[in-house]
Amino acid sequence: MLLHKLKFYLGTAFMLTYTFTFAGNEDRVGSAGASQLLANPWSRSLASGDAGVATTNGIEATFINIAGLAYTDKTQLKFNYTNWLGNSGIRFSSAGLAQRLSESSVLGISVQSMSFGDIPITTVENPEGGIGVFSPKVNIINLGYSKLFTHSISGGINVKVLSESISNLGSTGVALDAGIRYVTGEKDQIKMGITLKNVGPPMKQSGDGISTQVTYLSTGQTATLEQRTQAYELPSLLAMGASYDFIFNANSKLTTMASFTGNSFSNDQYRLGLDYSMSGEHIAFNVRAGYVYEKNLMSVDNRTNALTGFTSGFSVDALVGKNKTALGLEYAVRMSSPFGLIHTFGTTISIK
Repeated sequence: MLLHKLKFYLGTAFMLTYTFTFAGNEDRVGSAGASQLLANPWSRSLASGDAGVATTNGIEATFINIAGLAYTDKTQLKFNYTNWLGNSGIRFSSAGLAQRLSESSVLGISVQSMSFGDIPITTVENPEGGIGVFSPKVNIINLGYSKLFTHSISGGINVKVLSESISNLGSTGVALDAGIRYVTGEKDQIKMGITLKNVGPPMKQSGDGISTQVTYLSTGQTATLEQRTQAYELPSLLAMGASYDFIFNANSKLTTMASFTGNSFSNDQYRLGLDYSMSGEHIAFNVRAGYVYEKNLMSVDNRTNALTGFTSGFSVDALVGKNKTALGLEYAVRMSSPFGLIHTFGTTISIK
């Protein structure tokens, strides 16, 4: 009975994807907020163009497809750092923990933080500054749960709490992700996945920054006048993808990935990714590449995305210590214009 229900849910999700694909409205491009929800903080999955909707495992699955969290071995720790938008000066730091709770279920928690440096405070009376600085902050907290329902089917749900703030203004929101993954083939070499992300109520700014002190001429009394702010939507999306493993031998494999992302407030995207892995008794090496295409990407005058498509990276994992703990070093790069290269460095610790 459970298997039939899951097949029904999977079929329904693909029908929703079809509907979503043809429901886009180009007039809405750029009208959502909280765009940090679209920035992948994890190096391994972004190196293959975020195409691993059906293949990404462990804590990185909290961004790509939460269903992949169920394939965590036992415990995984991950730390990544990104110079977001190249030379813009934005620091993007991420940390995550995935912990297996039982043979079939895994819990994951991760935190992402963007910091923009110190910005001088200016006012009408002090347009040149000199009265202090403020530091804008953007934070995302993820709490995810994923479960293996059968050997072939996994699903999960991820709750996000996000906040944005400057010195006297801020907003807080909640978003939800859900995903399903299906594995088949004689050697589990065929995978399919689908995920719905960033679904939540609109966010709205509030704080002293939209308040003004006014004085009534008739009475001389003062009052606080608070301006209304426009609420903004979250950048919800629906992504579906598939992958195939070309298994050359016990120590060598090439994973090919393709996915489609239907964005509510930006152009739809088509993603391709490659991940070639080589492994020995105590060490494994992966090299990855990807490409993301969307409408007008090749046109400098008409494109609406600073990321220009190409991604690549690599990782090295070695077994260390008596318990054979896997320690990994990873790197990925994204191309952007006009900001330059976006580098992501990180480390992963996996305990079996």
